[in-house]
Amino acid sequence: MNTTGRGKAETMHLRRGGTSVVLRLQADALPCVLHWGPDLGENPPLEDVVTALGMPYIDSSVTTQESVALLPRHGGGWTGRPGLLGSRSGKAWSVGFDQVTHELTEVEGSQLLRSVGLDEPQGLQVTTELELLPSGLVRVRASVQNLADDVYEVTLLEPALPVPQEAVELLDMAGRHTRERTPQRRPFDQGQWVRESWGGRPGHDAPHVLCAGRASFGFRSGRVWGVHLAWSGNQVMSAEHAFSGWRLLRGGELLLPGEIRLAQREEYSSPWLMGSWGEGLDEFSTRFHEYLRARPQHPRSPRPVLLNTWEAVLMDMDMDKLIALAEHAAAIGIERYVLDDGWFRGRRNDQAGLGDWYVDEGVFPQGLHPLVDRVHQLGMEFGLWFEPEMVNLDSDLARAHPEWIFQTGRGVGVPSRYQHILDLGHAEAFDYVLERMSSLLEEYQIAYIKWDHNRPLIDAGHMPEGTPGVHAQTKAVHRLMVELKNRHPGLEIESCCGGGGRVDLGIMEFCDRIWVSDCIDAHERQRMVRYTGLTLPPELMGTHVGSGRDHTTKRTHGLTFRAGTAIWGHMGVEWDLTTASGADLAALGEWVQFYKDTRDLLHSGTVVHEDLSNPAILLEGVVAADRSDALYRLAAIDFTLTWPLGRVTLPGLDPDRTYLVTAQAPGDAAVTVPTVPAAPAWAESGVRLSGRVLAEVGIMGPLLNADELVLIRATAV
Repeated sequence: MNTTGRGKAETMHLRRGGTSVVLRLQADALPCVLHWGPDLGENPPLEDVVTALGMPYIDSSVTTQESVALLPRHGGGWTGRPGLLGSRSGKAWSVGFDQVTHELTEVEGSQLLRSVGLDEPQGLQVTTELELLPSGLVRVRASVQNLADDVYEVTLLEPALPVPQEAVELLDMAGRHTRERTPQRRPFDQGQWVRESWGGRPGHDAPHVLCAGRASFGFRSGRVWGVHLAWSGNQVMSAEHAFSGWRLLRGGELLLPGEIRLAQREEYSSPWLMGSWGEGLDEFSTRFHEYLRARPQHPRSPRPVLLNTWEAVLMDMDMDKLIALAEHAAAIGIERYVLDDGWFRGRRNDQAGLGDWYVDEGVFPQGLHPLVDRVHQLGMEFGLWFEPEMVNLDSDLARAHPEWIFQTGRGVGVPSRYQHILDLGHAEAFDYVLERMSSLLEEYQIAYIKWDHNRPLIDAGHMPEGTPGVHAQTKAVHRLMVELKNRHPGLEIESCCGGGGRVDLGIMEFCDRIWVSDCIDAHERQRMVRYTGLTLPPELMGTHVGSGRDHTTKRTHGLTFRAGTAIWGHMGVEWDLTTASGADLAALGEWVQFYKDTRDLLHSGTVVHEDLSNPAILLEGVVAADRSDALYRLAAIDFTLTWPLGRVTLPGLDPDRTYLVTAQAPGDAAVTVPTVPAAPAWAESGVRLSGRVLAEVGIMGPLLNADELVLIRATAV
């Protein structure tokens, strides 16, 4: 710790993972971040830093905001969005502090600053925690505790991280079902840019990240700061540019009226607001990847290739067909078989059966045992689809326990996909789902759950009172996942939410991968995986090879483009292999084997992208931690005005080492097959160049048409 006194204030400097955080600490205020970004060295002159950042006084603390805390305080002169809102029936709504204590501790390589503010007249204790993790990632959360006899209702608790005035451009994501995480940019103008999610999940249109950076920042250049909210329920993220010059990135849980009412000594904590920075988005995302990979629960075993049955059979549960699929899958090296929707009682279409988690005896007289036994005989793991939070009104569960369904005084509300929400805030409902899932996991030796969530939480009232239940539901889902994993060691869970509607680091505390999107069109997946990867490393993203004609977009792509896109994550197959040609099965088997051969690299290396001037082509890669090996993917996603594509540079390599650069089979078809008029010279014989030359000069791009790709290997020699 490096601190220096300054009247009533002192300054603290935290350092980890190439990141410095400089904080102003006062005896009557929560911490203010003065700098969050590049490492300032071991002993920067902190007192001079404070002096250098001092604002000229105008007329009051309202116009001269020299210090804005992690929880901006209305009573301290902040006229923007407050960090804390609450009251006791209209009283005790303005918080101030008689004293604030600050304590710095070391926690498993992290530095954690915990600041506790006491407001005795209002009977409140407010705490902020700022943790600098070994990866250089910063995370912040706040809590409020009621010390008085009467109830205190929390309306808003929303920490904020400031960014400097050079951050003039914002980036976040837009989207919809099957088109998640589409980037959008705008100027960081004065005022607020607010993104809210009210559906009990981040949503398909979630911002995912909210970044602010220098103009036109890219993946490899342009300093950028950004935040992500690690929460799976209602949430808000916002960027605020105040007239005083402060620019804040912030986020928290959106609370419904009366949702958080604290009795004496009860406490409410906000979700973690995760912050990263970088010289470009690659460095920004690398801090997230390193943090996730360092967690004790992060998947350590090789990510198995899986077959998911959905696009192969939909809800047509024919045992002979399902077994034939398993046999075709095993023959090409697939390692995990996942039976999707349609296996439980009454589930012949999507209008019935949800909640009745019993194998349908009318379809499977012997249960799932013939299928599961064959899957295990073939050397594959077995996985099963559930939607534990959902219920159809046409189900035995809904008929027996209508009080377990979220509703208000107007009833269960509007249907969505014929579904409603099972209120896990009822202990009996929670226990029912836990018992049914656990029984099936035990009976069938299930290694993997695909956990779906296809309906937003609308009118989510906890009965019989009808009080809001989204916060409790979110916590209950997390508890249910924990309990299942405790009962079944080694169980893996995929977070699916109609595809990519619940992608957050809150759910990833309990899950082992996410389903990026219900759309597996390789053209769309190029973008979706790229921007989902701003927080998640490849091994946590489910990426599948579909049939030639995509179910969602109706586009048709060659196998090289489909499979070469799918290896860039946790690879799977979603294709009726019983109808595939022998040539396609053989080629797909080659891709499966290539994925197995390279997944150690793909799932441990540093993800890099190149900011190419031609928007019709994308280049990304994974570079080994010791920079001895790298795999790149060059994809054309549109027809280009120039053909050939021109020079392509390869980022992330050691500038002082020599690399052999070759076209990598099986993704070399676009530069080696006879139908191509002429391949670049490097693709035919390989070329030896230094990492510096490859990053600055590059290699000539091959002749690629739209929706074609080539894999490029760079191996140190």
